[in-house]
Amino acid sequence: MDLRIFTEPQQGASYDTLLAVAKATEDLGFDAFFRSDHYLKMGDVDGLPGPTDAWITLAGLARETKRIRLGTLMTAGTFRLPGVLAIQVAQVDQMSGGRVELGLGAGWFEQEHKAYGIPFPKEKFGRLEEQLAIVTGLWETKLGDTFDFHGTYYDLTDSPALPKPAQARIPVLIGGHGATRTPKLTARYADEFNMPFASIEDSERQFGRVRAAVEAAGRGADELTYSNALVVCVGKDDQEVARRAAVIGREVDELKTNGLAGTPAEVVEKIGRYAEIGSRRLYLQVLDLSDLDHLELISAQVQSQLS
Repeated sequence: MDLRIFTEPQQGASYDTLLAVAKATEDLGFDAFFRSDHYLKMGDVDGLPGPTDAWITLAGLARETKRIRLGTLMTAGTFRLPGVLAIQVAQVDQMSGGRVELGLGAGWFEQEHKAYGIPFPKEKFGRLEEQLAIVTGLWETKLGDTFDFHGTYYDLTDSPALPKPAQARIPVLIGGHGATRTPKLTARYADEFNMPFASIEDSERQFGRVRAAVEAAGRGADELTYSNALVVCVGKDDQEVARRAAVIGREVDELKTNGLAGTPAEVVEKIGRYAEIGSRRLYLQVLDLSDLDHLELISAQVQSQLS
């Protein structure tokens, strides 16, 4: 089971804070540092000092880290034109020496679009499908050839399809709870399927849908990595768990039901239950980015038991 650190900077984090977390992620042996792609805070937080851009952040971290994978859960398709996104991600992949992964979603938070003047189209899923075709198509086009795409929402003619990523194929992540269209889109474009903030039962059901869609598309179901994203709150004892839960404004019982919370032994046991349904990677949503001791505890007493 791979453990990856997943941050939500829109809730309040500077680049320096994210850099400190990314360096701790690398030093403590975690597999990757991922971040959300949002421009507006959610819930009862001040969000200060304000939003940071996902791909600018990852470009900086690409030069400040050496080993960890870097990516998004999920880049919002509404924020960027697909041709521009392909250039951005390929460049950051080059800057990192081939350590980038692209999680791409349709975009959903209407208020952040209103706050920053970003169009929020009614038909988002069809756009996402075209975006995936364009981004992957540009990367896969052979050097010297050009790329054309004529869709409902986007039109590209004689694109040189440059620059190329450092990796032969940048891993593409698709996720979500959709019962029909999401599995089909995953089967066509994804290397990984991520189930966000879901129970073991719901994850197992959705993994089954995705595996069936992948096989129907003529691929082996095990070609994909199946993963979950879950909020994490670990303490060496019940008192420390309660203290960390209070800092992020959550109740311990709710976190134990809907996330990974408790002592290291409790968390390892629950991770094992996700592993039993086929999850091979967990994105640990860390909400208090100032608490690097939390990451040290997870590394020493959770991750060590999984290896």
